[in-house]
Amino acid sequence: MKRILLGLAASTIASPALAQMLDLEKFELTFGFIKLTDMAPLAVAYEQGYFLDEGLFVTLEAQANWKVLLDGVIDGTLDGAHMLAGQPLAATIGYGTEAHIVTPFSMDLNGNGITVSNEVWEMMKPNIPENADGLPQHPISASALAPVVADFNARGEAFKMGMVFPVSTHNYELRYWLAAGGLNPGFYGNGDATGQVGADVLLSVTPPPQMPATLEAGTIHGYCVGEPWNQQAVFKGIGVPVITDYEIWKNNPEKVFGLTAGFVEENPNTTRALTRALIRAAIWLDENDNANREEAVEILSRHEYVGADAEVIANSMTGTFEYEKGDVREVPDFNVFFRYNATYPYYSDAVWYLTQMRRWGQIPEAKDDQWFFDVAESVYRPDIYLDAARSLVEDGLAPEDGFPWDTDGYKDPAPAEDIIDGLAYDGRTPNAYLDSLSIGLKGDQTVGASGVEG
Repeated sequence: MKRILLGLAASTIASPALAQMLDLEKFELTFGFIKLTDMAPLAVAYEQGYFLDEGLFVTLEAQANWKVLLDGVIDGTLDGAHMLAGQPLAATIGYGTEAHIVTPFSMDLNGNGITVSNEVWEMMKPNIPENADGLPQHPISASALAPVVADFNARGEAFKMGMVFPVSTHNYELRYWLAAGGLNPGFYGNGDATGQVGADVLLSVTPPPQMPATLEAGTIHGYCVGEPWNQQAVFKGIGVPVITDYEIWKNNPEKVFGLTAGFVEENPNTTRALTRALIRAAIWLDENDNANREEAVEILSRHEYVGADAEVIANSMTGTFEYEKGDVREVPDFNVFFRYNATYPYYSDAVWYLTQMRRWGQIPEAKDDQWFFDVAESVYRPDIYLDAARSLVEDGLAPEDGFPWDTDGYKDPAPAEDIIDGLAYDGRTPNAYLDSLSIGLKGDQTVGASGVEG
């Protein structure tokens, strides 16, 4: 392989990409992903030739679930993967499978929704105000769900909802929405790994592509998942998305690209090259007001990627979102891949995930603020990202003003009006933020046999 690349370099006009190829520690790479539209940067980097431009021969492999994917990265079967943002953090602190996983690249903002069954939706509707046009007023609070949960409980039936993994954005977003509406989603602790201690609503894991079928079977009454699996429920006529994560927290962080710290240490140039390719893919996805999204939809609809109907994927990927059948609304930022510094791995994003782990008992004991900062900085690698970005700018492949060159890694506080419970988030004050939340562990509280103690 290296002889081929050397021959190319000798017979072709020199370019930054070709020059960099000669320094790559590893040329052939296998990356994993789950069948969700936010794996798009990987598919685009492959289909648009951005990996090849960097001298990388990449194979993309769909994985059965998030645990299989994480295990593949840890054991080296996969060189890297599209990951839940909570996975590198959880692995690094030893929650679940222990391994030092890092990320030099954030894959997107937003992109998730919460869907309920048709039965639950009909029960919720009387509790939801209407707009002047007679359509439900958004965002819809989980307070509209509370009487429905009470009704289920009164007839001796538990109210069950699905999420994709214990350390997924979906778990934390669903919990956030429920708690903001006065419903307790339960705690992890006291030997209970299900996170159902003291729960009003029972949450459990369901792989994303199986969500619609599980809802249709009545095993769960709703779920939180990424696209296209909320829109699939609408198209199948089996459920109604009630809220998007953009409405829960405007421009919230979503997936990341994860690699082991060992891989990054052993392959620094390869890591830089793959980060360059992913940044270019993100730029392509958002450039010219999403002009390339139709092409992206066609790519993602292929069986080797997401494999859902193009019409279903386009329903959210092209700037709209359909709630109840026929209720189509403009949501231009439902999927964001590059705008708003979406690809920069902010420490403050990592801190938010860690606060949610602490809030619900996955981190069982209190930690001081510095602990949150230290973990964030051990996992998120903006140094790698900015090095790759600078080289792209120098090569004329990215705009100078597309990157936050002067940031300290922490975003300005998310304003209260951008978050559904009206509470601002500042990554620089994690414990103060935890104390501001109405439901969840605070200070030295722990989870015991009888629930929250302390």
